[in-house]
Amino acid sequence: MSQTGSEDRFVNPTVGKKYWVKHAYDTLVETASRYNAVITYGDLAEEVQRRSGLHTDAPLRNWVGDLLKMVAQANHLREEPALTSLVILKHDGRVGAGYDEVFRLAGQPPIADGVERENHAAAARLECYRRWCDDVPADARPTVVTHAGRPRGAAAGRPEGRAAPRSPSRATPRSREERRGSICPTCFMEMPVAGPCPNCT
Repeated sequence: MSQTGSEDRFVNPTVGKKYWVKHAYDTLVETASRYNAVITYGDLAEEVQRRSGLHTDAPLRNWVGDLLKMVAQANHLREEPALTSLVILKHDGRVGAGYDEVFRLAGQPPIADGVERENHAAAARLECYRRWCDDVPADARPTVVTHAGRPRGAAAGRPEGRAAPRSPSRATPRSREERRGSICPTCFMEMPVAGPCPNCT
């Protein structure tokens, strides 16, 4: 986390979220203004605290999911693309549990299949770029993010004149997907494959 200034203060996340949501929205719009840009949960959390001057010692997993729900609700009310599709997990480049609010607001169950879920998020990201970015290629297609935070797919930032790389195989992540833990209904973070949520016990 960045250094705090003399006027910065520490707050409970319940208080902070009311102020952080505006900064989260603004940060995500700025992210969407750069074609194929994404942001990690950690970077977004650090940025909203830096911009607001309100910091917390509470673990990120305890409050960032609620913050993204609030952003998703704002997008839904404004009939905007889902900015939460731009927020990815650092270790694998996938959208986290915070993205499930997009499905709930649409009256749909969350997508259980990891590949389908990432394809849905990739399509939502492209909608965000088309809404807020001025230089989206006319032939842009949804791009899946790799674990390194780089886009991968049909139009993933390829230089002019180069052939598009092959789309990622839908079967590739299957073995990793089967080993993933379920999502905790309380804190919305991924749980271990076996045992209760370590955040809530």
